[in-house]
Amino acid sequence: MTAVATTAEAAMRRALELAAMGPAGGPNPQVGCVLLSPDGTVIAEGYHRGAGTPHAEVDALNRLAPGDAAGATAVVTLEPCNHQGRTGPCAAALVAAGVARVVFALRDPHERASGGAERLRAAGVDVVEGVLAEESAALNEHWLAAVASGRPWVTAKWASSLDGRIAAADGTSRWITGPVAREDVHHRRATHGAIVVGTGTALADDPGLTARAADGTLLPVQPVPVVVGERDLPADAAVRRHPRPLLRIREHDPHGALAAIAAAGVTSAFLEGGPTLVSAFLAAGLVDEVLVYLAPTLLGGPRLATTDLGVATISDRLRLEVREVRTLGTDLLVVARPHPAGTPDPFGAAPAAPRED
Repeated sequence: MTAVATTAEAAMRRALELAAMGPAGGPNPQVGCVLLSPDGTVIAEGYHRGAGTPHAEVDALNRLAPGDAAGATAVVTLEPCNHQGRTGPCAAALVAAGVARVVFALRDPHERASGGAERLRAAGVDVVEGVLAEESAALNEHWLAAVASGRPWVTAKWASSLDGRIAAADGTSRWITGPVAREDVHHRRATHGAIVVGTGTALADDPGLTARAADGTLLPVQPVPVVVGERDLPADAAVRRHPRPLLRIREHDPHGALAAIAAAGVTSAFLEGGPTLVSAFLAAGLVDEVLVYLAPTLLGGPRLATTDLGVATISDRLRLEVREVRTLGTDLLVVARPHPAGTPDPFGAAPAAPRED
């Protein structure tokens, strides 16, 4: 490791890079840690590799000989934890190692894990918080939302023609979008803890529900495959060959499905279809983000991306805010999120019905 002095902010940016190397969508946040010597030299780095493995701070400390962290500064993307889980409290480990200063980005909102800053200060450690807090919050947005809401973050995705069709009249749908768009989908699958489809899609398309690279190889991190619905799947269904065990949820209620997904230790779910499943989650107000991959083609016919959403009149529409529009090869990606309740409608009030005097 190059012995170059660095600032706390520069070290935090490196810690965020390290944090992003850890798995997303599980019960734990993505956390990175950089240890600096008293003169500002990087002496160790670490990140959390998943539930049951050493947390980022301990991972970094484990790379040093005993006593080498005395007087060091620990730069961490999240407040060091203060609880005993599968691993011990990181705040106590930092104190025991003789760390003199801790700089962290974001307070831990989890009630059971919080309190590390106070424990460190009580032990005489200098604590600085809030360095690159927005960047840390963005990295762990799904996890933070899951902690706040008590349910997994839900991303609903579909690929369609410009006229909103997801398949031709005979049911064929591969491929509506091009390879660049499909590669983007696989990257986003890997950033979620689970990929979810209904039994209709599982039976019609026989998807593997894996996250793959452009050459077809599996990405290092795989989401949990989830199939929702009561119908049985064939013994030779592709999803049964997934590297992670299949989670079968034999019900139709989206609230119950999310509770089962959360019970499996998942904090973010990538909803891939079909229209019945996606529409049920949308109608229940359980979708946090919508990804629509639009192909420059027209199909016509009845196979729409969504079914009944409970919208009887225009004033009942499900309002979304477009966050991003991106060109992916010949296709477009539209990223949208539900319009916040209690804020002005960006479309204005619905027009009044004409009078019938």
